[in-house]
Amino acid sequence: MYSKIINGISSLDKEVMKKSSKRIDSLIKPIGSLGKLEDIAIQLAGITGKVKSRVDKKCVIVMAADNGVVEEGVSSAPQEITAAQSINTIKGLSGISVLCKQVNADIKVVDVGICRDIYCEGLITEKIKMGTSNISKGPAMTKEEAINAIEVGMKLVEKLYDEGYKLLGTGELGIGNTTTSSAIIMSFTDIDADKAVGRGAGMNDVAFKNKKDIVNKSIKINKPNKNDPLDVLSKIGGLDIAGLVGCFLAAAYYRIPIVIDGVISAAAALISYKLNPITKEYMIPSHCSAEYAYKLIMKEIGLEPNLYLNMRLGEGTGCPLMFPIIESAAAIMADMATFDEVAMDNDFLVDIR
Repeated sequence: MYSKIINGISSLDKEVMKKSSKRIDSLIKPIGSLGKLEDIAIQLAGITGKVKSRVDKKCVIVMAADNGVVEEGVSSAPQEITAAQSINTIKGLSGISVLCKQVNADIKVVDVGICRDIYCEGLITEKIKMGTSNISKGPAMTKEEAINAIEVGMKLVEKLYDEGYKLLGTGELGIGNTTTSSAIIMSFTDIDADKAVGRGAGMNDVAFKNKKDIVNKSIKINKPNKNDPLDVLSKIGGLDIAGLVGCFLAAAYYRIPIVIDGVISAAAALISYKLNPITKEYMIPSHCSAEYAYKLIMKEIGLEPNLYLNMRLGEGTGCPLMFPIIESAAAIMADMATFDEVAMDNDFLVDIR
């Protein structure tokens, strides 16, 4: 499945995008006056192959996994939070749960590598291993384990596609995953730790220095090959990130728009882009994470965020905030009238284009 999807991704439908752009310019408004909404509407047309489309059935996929590097004190939160928040999310108590309910979006929480067995109705259990190994001592996982985790995301997106979902979001739960995300961006860009490593869930200056030292040590020990995205992912990434890589790749394969959340989600988007650059065409960034590495990742992919809210919660929380904007872009294309469509009923209409 891994090779089939990576090699089977095709670009957006350029002819439909041209028709979409022409329609947008003929709507009863000044040309370009709806800004990014117009860009998103044209992108949706290219993804779906339809000038008019709906994205009203939507879901945020939350990949949950633990990271062995937390042994090195890189997080101010205990590792047990990963399992606890997974359950809280399913019960509707977490930030992502509340925001998804607000916009009528579903959530799928996937245990792809939580370091304990948990049982909760609604949890999708696809555990590859009990968390990654400590990247400051060696590789996080084998390449086979990384591919298996990627395929977890691929298979879930395939299932959601079959169930008629039209819009996806990407989230994660995993204490220590801002460390793995920083290591990934440093591996691909050669940017140093002072610029790539953030404080994550919040930590004092001593702990923050330790975190940067651990990221540097992890890269030095593992020597990830930036020309081999799978090598980078398996050596210094996380199972949650790997699962999301599969989501981005499969969303492009099945031609579903997929929203990027914060820095961990963006790290997965970056690896997907490195594996197949066409995946970028199916991505829609949400908010600009307060984690500095996020901006570096966006620059590397060539995208820019749409919302500026000073958020850094993760979990996928930027996605349900972006969903109504994407739905609005689709509605403008589908429901707003053109000058020609209203001319017969409105003799005094002035063309303001």
